[in-house]
Amino acid sequence: MEKKNIFAHIQEIEAQMETMRLNLGDWKQAVKELMEANQRLTLENEQLRKILKKKAPPASSSEKRNSGKLPVQNESGQDEIVGEGYDNLARLYHEGFHICNVNFGHLRTEGDCLFCLSFLNK
Repeated sequence: MEKKNIFAHIQEIEAQMETMRLNLGDWKQAVKELMEANQRLTLENEQLRKILKKKAPPASSSEKRNSGKLPVQNESGQDEIVGEGYDNLARLYHEGFHICNVNFGHLRTEGDCLFCLSFLNK
């Protein structure tokens, strides 16, 4: 009789070990996701710090008169004035951030984004 109890106890311990193994796998996955998010945020933080450290050149008097607006030709061949918003989005894109509605504000890690480029070309 005692041998059966020992065998049942061993089976119980095996079941508990399997549960712990599954929990450990879940924890490992959670830690992996947290580490990836931390790395992504660290890169984004470094990029933002670099941007803050850059000094913008002083605007000349002609640029002040245009107040940041650039002429762009539209489909009919006439010049259109593009405002500061477009310039800011283009600057953000060239600094390595998404400007598309899919990933807006996230760091671009895999090169150019077709959504962002199509948005800039509109």
